[in-house]
Amino acid sequence: MSEAIKHECGIALIRLRKPLAYYIEKYGTPLYPVNKLYVLMEKQSNRGQDGAGVANVKVDVPPGSRYISRYRSIENRPIVDIFGKINEKYRQVIKSDPDKLKDAAWLQKNVAFSGEVWLGHLRYGTHGKNEIENCHPMLRQSNWRSRNLVCAGNFNMTNADELFHKLVKLGQHPKDQGDTVTVMEKIGHFMDEENQRVFERFKGIYENPALSDIIEDNMDLQRILHRSCRDFDGGYALAGVTGYGASFVVRDPSGIRPAYYWANDEVVVVASERPAIKASFGAPLDEIQEIGPGNAVIIDKYGEYGEFNILPAAERKACSFERIYFSRGSDDEIYQERKELGRLLVPQVLKEVDYDLENTVFSYIPNTAEAAFYGLMEGMEYYLADWRKEQIIKAGNDADRIEKILKFRPRFEKLVSKDVKLRTFITNDSDRGEMVSHVYEMTHGVVRPGIDNVVVIDDSIVRGTTLEKSILKLLDNLGPKKIAIVSSAPQIRYPDCYGIDMSKVKEFVAFRAMLALLKERGMEYLKEEVLEAALTAIQQGKDNQQNFVKKLFDVFPYEDVSRKIAEIIKPEGVKAEVSVVYQTVENLNKACPKNLGDWYFTGNYPTPGGNKVVNKSFINFMEGKLVRAY
Repeated sequence: MSEAIKHECGIALIRLRKPLAYYIEKYGTPLYPVNKLYVLMEKQSNRGQDGAGVANVKVDVPPGSRYISRYRSIENRPIVDIFGKINEKYRQVIKSDPDKLKDAAWLQKNVAFSGEVWLGHLRYGTHGKNEIENCHPMLRQSNWRSRNLVCAGNFNMTNADELFHKLVKLGQHPKDQGDTVTVMEKIGHFMDEENQRVFERFKGIYENPALSDIIEDNMDLQRILHRSCRDFDGGYALAGVTGYGASFVVRDPSGIRPAYYWANDEVVVVASERPAIKASFGAPLDEIQEIGPGNAVIIDKYGEYGEFNILPAAERKACSFERIYFSRGSDDEIYQERKELGRLLVPQVLKEVDYDLENTVFSYIPNTAEAAFYGLMEGMEYYLADWRKEQIIKAGNDADRIEKILKFRPRFEKLVSKDVKLRTFITNDSDRGEMVSHVYEMTHGVVRPGIDNVVVIDDSIVRGTTLEKSILKLLDNLGPKKIAIVSSAPQIRYPDCYGIDMSKVKEFVAFRAMLALLKERGMEYLKEEVLEAALTAIQQGKDNQQNFVKKLFDVFPYEDVSRKIAEIIKPEGVKAEVSVVYQTVENLNKACPKNLGDWYFTGNYPTPGGNKVVNKSFINFMEGKLVRAY
């Protein structure tokens, strides 16, 4: 993607199913889970670079011993920073008495981060400042182990305000109105109620301290999660570890945010992406299971686990951006889907260059569009196979003509190079305008000035600013006759509210194109109609029932919006003709059949909260408010 967008986040959970002494004996080190979690998190670093956190819980330590440890970091390389600190604890043991590294009982009594349950998190902040207090895992503390909760997740709730007020009505005084604290306290409230329910059941039969163990053994996490999550409106893969060592990862009923798990007799592992589990544990991809929508993987304090239903599954609307851009392309399914996105664009691309392959150079914008580029290449070869047959038949006995036909190949080149190291310094919008032109470099001597078309594929176009301020100018310096920017994703028209940082409609180039068309065609009155409808719906408490903004896009053909986008992003002074080709929603769903969550493109939100957010976002735009809609 030429314009980075952020999203929350990545999770990693490891539960050792055997005593620590087992891993010391088999693997020769107490750092077995530390090393595994490090790899699990590094392989998901694409999911969050604003910060990271790790929490560890010891399952069975005597009173007076610390059993929950946590580090969080917002340093430049937060994962490295955290694991450097954890490893330092073990280096100190080596300095004092190396033999202690073989003594599991001593380690768990004296060294932090030596427990059986590990929870890691990677943060891409979509809300709040990049401060350490906003980093997961969050911690809810109590002197009763069964009332402690460590919580981390990849989520965004559209009804955080509603959840907050429910907690206040219960008599709580939450320290923050953000959805992270609200979600944790919601679960914590029902943990407290479950504690009380089990206590009432067994009091008089058992006395403390034995009663505390009985409570832990009889806590019903499935019941707690059902009662907690039934009020959530959003996309979530939410992980938690209790103070007594039971843990869970629960997924939203629409399957919006991803979560996968794998287990053997030594570990249970949960992560946001399959390749991370494979890389860390060598697990075969076909053995790594996806947590079903509305389900939770629950692991008890003894390491036994299962997948349980928490909420009725809704229509599956897993995030399509995971397949287009966010998740690692090393997942075999995602790689093939990205290639298919490129292949399905072939008819549109051929039409755009008037089938003039002899005078067209194909390229891509690194790095995530590479797989789609390969798919486009394959699709072109399939097209040429049929073309050659037709041309050979027409050539008859003309040997020279046949030889030329057989030797013809389309020109696939790497025109655009990206300076990844330089890109890491562009951290905010105010810096982007000055620095963005230095991020990309062009390969000269490939394009024939005034003769060749240039087709460049990107995985998506959000704002269009990078194209306008940098890429198109640089491509034009090569002297092409025409530049066609091809997006393997459809037009991004509507805000996201489930964890991706796309909340303001004015930022989308497709929205700006639609506004320009309304003005050109004397239809700006429609904006006032939509505004009135949205405001009325809020007054009636019905703003979550309908996406009113769709009415503005529905009056224009898809191609008209694409043409207007091309006009908007074409910088002054660019001599080449500029066009923009977008993937169709139909082909997106064909390429990614398991991830049909396409609300950014269609406005069809999987939960009522999505309609509320898009309507509020439009109202903010009309009122000139540059704030988030949730």
